[in-house]
Amino acid sequence: MASFFPRVDFLFLLLFLFFMSSHSLRFGVSRRRAEEKPFIYDPSRVTQLSWSPRAFLYKGFLTENECDHLISRAKGKLERSMVANRQSGKAMLNEARTSSGYFFGKRQDAVIRRIERRIAEWTFLPEENGEGIHVLHYGLGQKYDTHPDYFQDKFNQENGGNRMATVLMYLSNVRKGGETVFPYAEAANTQPKDETYSECARNGFAVKPKKGDALLFFSCHVNATTNPRSVHRSCPVIEGEKWAATRWIRLRSYENQRGNNIQQ
Repeated sequence: MASFFPRVDFLFLLLFLFFMSSHSLRFGVSRRRAEEKPFIYDPSRVTQLSWSPRAFLYKGFLTENECDHLISRAKGKLERSMVANRQSGKAMLNEARTSSGYFFGKRQDAVIRRIERRIAEWTFLPEENGEGIHVLHYGLGQKYDTHPDYFQDKFNQENGGNRMATVLMYLSNVRKGGETVFPYAEAANTQPKDETYSECARNGFAVKPKKGDALLFFSCHVNATTNPRSVHRSCPVIEGEKWAATRWIRLRSYENQRGNNIQQ
């Protein structure tokens, strides 16, 4: 009998350790599931802005913390924005675009991974077709003149095809200016505008930057041909500063590709 009790104690210890490890594992799984819970689409937050180009605004797509996270991770790494040469496709400086930017790697951290997944779930476009999220900063007077997001050279279309859609997420409010304007949108002449719009925004359909909102627009028709009505501009910042984050979505998979450091 004397040898029975130590054996009972040993078995009890094994059972206790098994219970604790199982509980910790279940807790870890449930915590991961809570962190990665599926995005719940809320149609009441989405407004259809235009049918040509197809454009939609999702109010409150990002949380305040997500906006601040992207800004803080990009600060100190910004470089002058460039454009693609229409013939060669090579990146070059151009006074038409005076912002600065930084490309994140795809799925670079948990917050970025969550945002990328949310974009795919909202747009119904494959997550692997997206480029790395590109954070943009516009200081006073900085802007980007009218341009398309699709490429006009063959070089930049080789990997993943052309850019078919853009999700532009506003990471800050702008006191004045900084609007995104579609000068040739079908709804360009029907949008009422008051004195809060800048002069630049009065010529076309304008979207004011608001922290957390996301603008989705398609640069291609449903048959994958480019839509010239999707050209747009970023108006000069008149008061304050503008932070935004862009995810360009290709016609095909863009996995294992280096992030592009230009925008057409």
